[in-house]
Amino acid sequence: VLAIDININLLKKVPKIEALELDVLNKSKLQQVIKDYQPDILVNCAGFVHSGTILQASDQEFDEAINLNVKSMFHSIQAVIPLMQEKKMGSIINIGSVVSSIIGAPNRFIYGVSKAAIIGFTKYLATHYGEKGLRSNILVPGGMINKKHTARFIKNYSNLTPNVRMSNSSEYSDAILFLVSESSSYMNGSEFIIDGGWTAW
Repeated sequence: VLAIDININLLKKVPKIEALELDVLNKSKLQQVIKDYQPDILVNCAGFVHSGTILQASDQEFDEAINLNVKSMFHSIQAVIPLMQEKKMGSIINIGSVVSSIIGAPNRFIYGVSKAAIIGFTKYLATHYGEKGLRSNILVPGGMINKKHTARFIKNYSNLTPNVRMSNSSEYSDAILFLVSESSSYMNGSEFIIDGGWTAW
């Protein structure tokens, strides 16, 4: 397993992986790493959560979010598809969000737009490359708790879900393993939603 992050220190905490420090916005380096590594599985999880309304958003903020949340994914998939086609197999997992074309959320204009694009991107890949042996699915998580969240934010978010809490990142690892395994061999273009029931309301 090769894991890539702009902050190599985050990867040092993860056992049994090969870690590489890389900015996924660097198209040429990203695509070269993928061509050299020749993966059978690609998980795209780079992203940034922008806060604000459409009236508060600037062109710079919009471009930054699209470049990281969508364009980096475009570049990585563009590099991996020829490799997977040659093998006539491969699995691509894109990390999305329920805040997308699934539901809207206040103050998440740019973020919602970028994550909606990923859903459309994933469905395109499934319809165009399914017959060539490639599968593309999207994991759609709810809000994951982290150290940047205030107690007020956690409480307000938790009240949105039937589970009355935010998720932990560990609650998604088995889902990703399922999506890349033969157990999900008939899943293609699917939105795998794990959100504590938020979208069930």
